Amino acid sequence: MRLEQIQAFLAVAETGSFQRAAQQCGVTQSTISRQIQSLEATVDLPLFHRGAKAKLTLGGEQLLPRARRICQEWSQALSSLETLRLGEQPELCIAAISSLCAHDLPPVLEQFGRDYPQTQLRVTALGSDRALKVLRDGLVDVAIVMNNPFLTHNAEVFVEYLYEETIQVLMSAQHPLASLKVIPWIELARYPQVVFKDGYGMQRLVQEQFNKQGLELRASVELNTLDAFRGMVRQGKSLALLPRMALAEALGDPTLAVRSLGHPELSRQVVLVTTRDRYDPPHQTLL
Repeated sequence: MRLEQIQAFLAVAETGSFQRAAQQCGVTQSTISRQIQSLEATVDLPLFHRGAKAKLTLGGEQLLPRARRICQEWSQALSSLETLRLGEQPELCIAAISSLCAHDLPPVLEQFGRDYPQTQLRVTALGSDRALKVLRDGLVDVAIVMNNPFLTHNAEVFVEYLYEETIQVLMSAQHPLASLKVIPWIELARYPQVVFKDGYGMQRLVQEQFNKQGLELRASVELNTLDAFRGMVRQGKSLALLPRMALAEALGDPTLAVRSLGHPELSRQVVLVTTRDRYDPPHQTLL
């Protein structure tokens, strides 16, 4: 069963005439007749009573509403593909790391909304690994994450570097290390650490650096929100290594202290990741 056969069937059913159906479809009457005969052979039932006026048989009446739905679905599919070809889309889904969602991303989203009012934005805060997974699964269009070449080195993936930010130490203002301006790694290892949950790039970055220094990371608790980090660190002697952007709220909090890391300094790269078909559709970029 082919689409042109369904379209021919609908044309004959709507006009009641093979001749008028041919005119409507822009083909010859013999072409319409062959398409209907082939369709009848496929379903093994007559679909029309042939006479002065082509009338639907019982089989034709059963097929009619389904044929209409098939052609409607096809028309909607063509419309969606045309929208994609023109570089337009009704919705843009973004997965981004929490610190970006809290600070730098909102003004960008606001500007995007002014520039593209027809596009609905949907933003979800996720860890880097999870954000890349939902991108691969086709659940979002864009992931803004901490760079991890092991997860983004793929011919089907487009990666654009956005910026690099330093990692600093968050602690209570009453912490024994708060008197220092720069915190040596050896001193960090003496205290329990508050870390991100598994699936967050920051957890991996911090663990790798402790390993390089030959030090043990004493992870006391795993969290996934910046408010929870601040609340936990404020309570005692736990420390947290966080990117600069995630520390914006802490800088204005007199109960907390932010200090620089000693040598070697630590930083992370933030990148935009999408699939190449989303970044470069046939005629116009989506992003």
